[in-house]
Amino acid sequence: MTLPFIQIYDTTLRDGTQSEGFNLSANDKVRVAQKLDDFGVSFIEGGWPGSNPKDVEFFERARDMKWKNALITAFGSTCRVKGGPEDDANIKALLDSKTPVCTIFGKTWNLHVTDVLLTTLDDNLRIIEQSVAYLKANGKRVIYDAEHFFDGYKADGSYALETLKAAIRGGAEMVVLCDTNGGSMPWDVERIIREMKSQITHPFGIHPHNDSETALINALTAVREGAVQVQGTINGVGERCGNVNLCSVMA
Repeated sequence: MTLPFIQIYDTTLRDGTQSEGFNLSANDKVRVAQKLDDFGVSFIEGGWPGSNPKDVEFFERARDMKWKNALITAFGSTCRVKGGPEDDANIKALLDSKTPVCTIFGKTWNLHVTDVLLTTLDDNLRIIEQSVAYLKANGKRVIYDAEHFFDGYKADGSYALETLKAAIRGGAEMVVLCDTNGGSMPWDVERIIREMKSQITHPFGIHPHNDSETALINALTAVREGAVQVQGTINGVGERCGNVNLCSVMA
C-alpha cells in the first residue's frame, strides 16, 4: 500500500514566535530555517512581511540562500475591505518578500465578517477571491488559511464552504482548515471534513491549535480524512497553549 505524501508546513518562525517568552532574531530565524530545510520540511513560513524589521531582514537574506527541500513562505492577510489587492500595503509586502509561496488568511466565521471586518458576507468573498487571484497573477503559489474554519462552519456551514470556494476560484493550490481557538473535538473535525468533502474536492490541509489538548489528534484525524498538509510548529510552541507539535505529527 502506497501512503500519500503529507506536506509538513512549519510556522515556528511566525506563529511560534507568538508564544510567551519565545523571541527570535533575524539571525536565529535563518539558522532555524536552515535546520528545518535539512530536516526535509516542505514549507517554512518565515514571518509576516512588513510587520517588523526582523521579518523584513529574514526574507531579504532568505531569497539569496539555497534551499534543498523547503519553499520559503510569506504570511499575510487578504486585502482590506472597500479596497482591492492592487493598492493594499499588506499584499504589496507579500510580493516584495519575493518568496515563491504566499499564505494568506481570511474570515470564515460570519460573525467575524459582520462584526470585525464590518462588511457584508458577499464582500468578504470578493476580497478572498481577488486577493488570491492577484497574488497568483503576480507569479506566486498561494495557500489559503481559513481562519476559525470549524467555528465558522458550526455557525453557518454553507457560508464557511463558500469562503473556501472563493479562494479556490482565485487560484489557491491548497485550502487550510484552521482550528484557530483550539476548541474543536476530533469527532467534530471528522464530521465537518466529511461534509466539506461532499462539496469540495480540492486539496486541503489542517492548522490545529492546542487549547483543548486535541491538536495532535485533530491533525491525525484530518490526515486520515484526506488532508495533505499539516501546519504546526517544532515542540508545539505558539500563542496561548500552542500549535500542534510537528515532532509528534512526523513521529
